Amino acid sequence: MRDANRDRELERVLKTHAAALSRLAASYESRPALREELLQDIAFALWRALPSFRGQASEKTFVLRIATNRALSHIATRQTEKGTHNFSAAEMVCVPSAVPDPAPRPDELAARMQTALRLQQAVRELPLALRQVLVLAFEGLSHDEMARVLGLTAGNVAVRLHRGKGLLRQALGETS
Repeated sequence: MRDANRDRELERVLKTHAAALSRLAASYESRPALREELLQDIAFALWRALPSFRGQASEKTFVLRIATNRALSHIATRQTEKGTHNFSAAEMVCVPSAVPDPAPRPDELAARMQTALRLQQAVRELPLALRQVLVLAFEGLSHDEMARVLGLTAGNVAVRLHRGKGLLRQALGETS
């Protein structure tokens, strides 16, 4: 693939999967500047990987596998650079980029933002193996697709998803 074609293809892929990539990056990085850096790393990794895409999996699965691997490298790099760091609640705050209701009341908007922040923080606090599966499930991937992205069996994905949902319910104070 020539560079000009690859650039156009990357632009299309990034536009098509922008929301999913943004949510995935936000689930791994709470700090806006580092989240943007992660998104740039993901874009570069996709640019490099595009010529190897053979259509053996869906484009979404391919893109999310590349993005997940970059996010894992990002986490490993950050932990190596500064050691394991526990961030304060203020550092974890990330305002959602879009509100689905075109004209929510201020109290509804505040409640939605609080819920989104609680969910995002709870997801970030999950063990990495469970967080990975939940983030991909939020993106609508099937068990088989998640298995391909993560290099697991579909059965293992189902187990991790079940455990992750249980811990998420517990963290959010919900009963099943």
